[in-house]
Amino acid sequence: MTSPGGHSPDRRTFLLAAACTTVAGPGAAGQDRPPPAEDFDAALKRIIGEAKPVQGKLTIEVPEIAENGNTVPYTLSLDSPMTEQDHVKAMHILATANPRPEIASFELTPASGRAKVASRMRLARSQDVVAVAELSDGRFVIARRPVKVTIGGCGG
Repeated sequence: MTSPGGHSPDRRTFLLAAACTTVAGPGAAGQDRPPPAEDFDAALKRIIGEAKPVQGKLTIEVPEIAENGNTVPYTLSLDSPMTEQDHVKAMHILATANPRPEIASFELTPASGRAKVASRMRLARSQDVVAVAELSDGRFVIARRPVKVTIGGCGG
């Protein structure tokens, strides 16, 4: 790549040109956009349909106070024999006040051995975290935990 004067561009000019051409990829033209945000109730209904979830032995391990909402650790677990006839098919975690409430969904099989998953999530502000487990018999188990997100120790 040479400039109009016939000499090679400096590093800054080259990187700027490369960045400008990269930004104009498929997403820039409007393709591959994420679906529009939905509220918590709609996200929950999409997961459970018309089923009536019950409180059960589904456990959410999450800090009561998260000093940094950008990286909040969590663990979901449910005591299950994890046999072909009786197992947890899926576990979902949602946040009631995030712009996109569905945080993650995990599909499980009897080969998973245990109904336990762990990761980190991002919370926009203080809110409830809701976990839903789908059982092999079609029932759903639900649990809810409040999380206070602090920003610089000031509360959120």
